[in-house]
Amino acid sequence: MTAGHEQRLAALLRPLGVYDLRPGTINRGELAAYGGALDGAEEELDHTAREMSLTGAEDFGLERIEALLPYRPVCQTAGQRRQALAALLRIGGDSFTPEAVNDTLLGCGINARAEETGRPGYVEVRFPRVAGIPEGFGRMRAIIEEILPSHLDITYVFWYNTWAQVAGRRPTWRDGMRDGLSWYGLAIENDGFEDGEG
Repeated sequence: MTAGHEQRLAALLRPLGVYDLRPGTINRGELAAYGGALDGAEEELDHTAREMSLTGAEDFGLERIEALLPYRPVCQTAGQRRQALAALLRIGGDSFTPEAVNDTLLGCGINARAEETGRPGYVEVRFPRVAGIPEGFGRMRAIIEEILPSHLDITYVFWYNTWAQVAGRRPTWRDGMRDGLSWYGLAIENDGFEDGEG
């Protein structure tokens, strides 16, 4: 552990030989007060320096960057927020290839994939490994439509389990009820299927 400012101040004054710097003395108490204030100031400066960099920000730094954008990323943790903001800040004039768009979506914490349909001006957006309409779809949709070029017609594609998939995992309704699944819960239960295909 590094020495605090109290120890540093004492080390600076000790060679002068005019101060009694033993623990418990008035001089040492004064240095402890100054040192504590300087330690607090150093901690605040370190925190501010971390928050000024997207790679180290954890709270107010992320909030300030998000305030510059028209929406907030769909993320839970600070690490996910940093990754999403970095992806959003990378958007530029050459960011509209399918690979770049999907990289940006992934970077924003959105489990979505935009795919060209073969018909000019039309794309489909799918949500891999998420059966049904994803939670927070309204926010996701706003972000997706901000990222994708405005001239594109976007079709959102959702999938649900087939009866064969449900019956393969839960042969009877009682099996689903025992596991606490509702009718809708059975329809969207994800058991390793991607976009509804086993």
